[in-house]
Amino acid sequence: MPSTRSSARTRELLLKAAHDEFTDHGLSGGRVDRIAAAAGCNKQRIYAYFGSKEHLFEEVLRSAHRTLAESVPVPTDRDELDSYVGRVFDYHRRDPSLVRLIAWEGLNYRDAQIPGSEARRAFYLEKTTALQQALGIGDRTVVAALMLGLIGIASWPFVAPQTRRLLYEEAAPGESTMDHLRDVLTSCGRASIAAVERTGLPAL
Repeated sequence: MPSTRSSARTRELLLKAAHDEFTDHGLSGGRVDRIAAAAGCNKQRIYAYFGSKEHLFEEVLRSAHRTLAESVPVPTDRDELDSYVGRVFDYHRRDPSLVRLIAWEGLNYRDAQIPGSEARRAFYLEKTTALQQALGIGDRTVVAALMLGLIGIASWPFVAPQTRRLLYEEAAPGESTMDHLRDVLTSCGRASIAAVERTGLPAL
């Protein structure tokens, strides 16, 4: 019988292999045999540890969201909030795998409920609660709309890189273009935050 340490290591290797497989191929296109081979174990280990490919995908996304939250927490201090969009942009620029996983998830489930939805709601509640604290706004619906907007501003260039290239980068090609895009989108984030503070409604 494998030791607890060995089991934990195997699980870790499976999660890493699954992260790479699902980032490249999505849930429908991802193959458990490739994941098992990359992890160096029998594919039955996937079902033993995670139950199904869908639950493995869920765990990969949960881990990826947790890494983002630890790396770029939503500030509870108002002065730090204005740089939030830029820092999330930087995170996805370094590693766009999370936004690709989210895009695959959306394509797979569409309007159906995703597995692990309660855990995801708790994750987003932490974000909106921090944002409420930073802004001193009691209406969570408005704050949730603002949070959705800030996420979109920071992440969309990496969700749809083809749109970024055709719409933006071809106008001024080069690495400096991404730096300029970061500055512009950070300003858009600040403007949205200021609009909510001023009116109690997200910017139009």
